[in-house]
Amino acid sequence: MTDAAPLSELAAAATPILFFTGKGGVGKTTLAAATAVALADQGRRVLLVSTDPASNLDDVLGTAIDHEPTPVAGCPTLAAVNIDPEAAATDYRERVVAPYRGVLPEAAVRSIEEQLSGACTMEIAAFDEFVRLLAESGIRKEYDHLVFDTAPTGHTLRLLQLPGAWADFLADNTTGVTCIGPVSGLKSQEALYKRARVLLADANLTTMYLVARPDGMSLAEAGRAGAELAELGITNQRLLVNGLYQGSGADPLAQALRRGQRAALASLAGWAAGIERLEFPLLGDAPLGIDGLRRFARGESVAATAPAPAGASLPPGLDDLLAELAKYDRGLVMTMGKGGVGKTTIATRLAVGLARRGREVHLATTDPAAHLDLGLGTAIHGLTVSHIDPVAVTEAYRDQVLATAGKDLDEEGRRVLEEDLRSPCTEEIAVFQAFAQLVDEHAGRFLVLDTAPTGHTLLLLDAAQSYHREVSRNLGAAPAAIQRLLPRLRDPGATRIYLLTLAETTPVHEAAALQEDLRRAGIGVAGWIVNQSLAPLATTDPVLEARRRQELAHLAAIRRLSGDRLFLEPWREEENFPSSRSA
Repeated sequence: MTDAAPLSELAAAATPILFFTGKGGVGKTTLAAATAVALADQGRRVLLVSTDPASNLDDVLGTAIDHEPTPVAGCPTLAAVNIDPEAAATDYRERVVAPYRGVLPEAAVRSIEEQLSGACTMEIAAFDEFVRLLAESGIRKEYDHLVFDTAPTGHTLRLLQLPGAWADFLADNTTGVTCIGPVSGLKSQEALYKRARVLLADANLTTMYLVARPDGMSLAEAGRAGAELAELGITNQRLLVNGLYQGSGADPLAQALRRGQRAALASLAGWAAGIERLEFPLLGDAPLGIDGLRRFARGESVAATAPAPAGASLPPGLDDLLAELAKYDRGLVMTMGKGGVGKTTIATRLAVGLARRGREVHLATTDPAAHLDLGLGTAIHGLTVSHIDPVAVTEAYRDQVLATAGKDLDEEGRRVLEEDLRSPCTEEIAVFQAFAQLVDEHAGRFLVLDTAPTGHTLLLLDAAQSYHREVSRNLGAAPAAIQRLLPRLRDPGATRIYLLTLAETTPVHEAAALQEDLRRAGIGVAGWIVNQSLAPLATTDPVLEARRRQELAHLAAIRRLSGDRLFLEPWREEENFPSSRSA
């Protein structure tokens, strides 16, 4: 069901607690901030809270936000707090690691610290802040509404159901480590976690907004998040589709965008059938400041203000990158980036391009449909392809861990280990092992990897120097393929890593953080690729032209981050909306 009501009308029936959740770059901060302003304009006392590490809440509100509630200029009953999840995770790490200093060897302490550097730890630390606001400090009495930008995942909430079992599990787990580190300290928080979960599951108190863009991948991710939360009894959900093109012009680019978005929405899976769906327009410019947020909340147009950078020139394209790579006859090429930026598509284009330039190439992807989308159904001389099924390799990995580290655990201990193995880290580790074997097998040719390991995973390998033991719960010494992998990744003559991003604030911030993680692991980045770019395309549509100018400003920033090692791939209809070709 769709509803064209603007946020100001939606705010009239808002529950006291509102969560906005979704992948980076879908517009959570804008929607959360506009909702908070609309509520405050109705005379409600509102606290807007962001724990998004890529948050630009200060820019959106036009007010410098601190780590404590800060009044927002121009909106008397609105306050905001910008919690730094990295700082919260640092505090959390120190609390749980401190008891081990001077007790365990220094190398073991370093390994635990790196284990606690993952996304799961940051989520737990952020959840501690949610708990402080929701259940401990009484701050709910000071405000009519709490609006959260970024919500806890289903995995985090399930972990926090189990603190009563952690102590027994850790007693039998010789590493004392899980996906969120040594977590015996969670026991003291058990009562607060239970209270917070009761609040989250109360439909009269809490609404969960699943924010997505109108494309298949983003909508599927929202569906997965909604299903995880529903399993935990958090069923008061709404789907917010942000960035829907609503123009009707004859511009070919605008028509292609409109066609694809409508096809993606028409093919929504059954999970969305019973959820109220609210749609928000694609804007030429982000609504910034209280006045801009008010206009957006009322459904009014937001004027595009971004000037075209003077003398801006476009970076080279993928053909230039391929010509550079084709000077060599072998090497490991990896595309890395957050979900939704097009890693599979770009990896496949690079592999096909190298093969057509006479190189022997093997492409390894976790997307079994990649060859269907990009014409690999017919043989290309010099190119071989293998598809790693993440579900299958992860299930095999879980079974292996449960059969070894879990064989002597009691029922409660196995419950904890099974939940630990549902962590996003588990799939990454399982796929990583499969990739490590492929790297060993294809050392004499080009190997192009889609969905490469993250910087955190590589740092785990570096910190422990026994990756399989530390991360896989005592399965034994690291396989030879994994032992050989890190030195190869650190060799710029053997490995070239390309960071993928979109020319937008949040994806660029996330790619920059990934680059820093890789540097910490001693691994360099060969370049950045900006995918799905409007910058090189011609358009007469005012909204798309405004977004194109915004991209040019982002490209200037990416040039600096990449050391001017930047390549550009234009927006393609078939990449964003494959189903639209038959629509």
